Amino acid sequence: MVTVKDMDIKDLVEVNPKKMSGLPVFAGTRVPISYLFEYLEKGETLPEFLRQFPSVTHEQALGVLKLSKESLLANHEIAA
Repeated sequence: MVTVKDMDIKDLVEVNPKKMSGLPVFAGTRVPISYLFEYLEKGETLPEFLRQFPSVTHEQALGVLKLSKESLLANHEIAA
């Protein structure tokens, strides 16, 4: 079983012009990454998102959130 700790961006995100017009999607799915953020912005929970999109694993969703957090914090440190 692959854990969030073991994942890198290639395990999480796929960009293919032939899939969803090139939108970043969860790897191995047709679910755009943006859907996760839209769900959370609307106040939905992660379990609800995963229920609606069963092809996305819990580890993938957490990995994308972790990657986003790390990116934001790294950019914040640069700006400080």
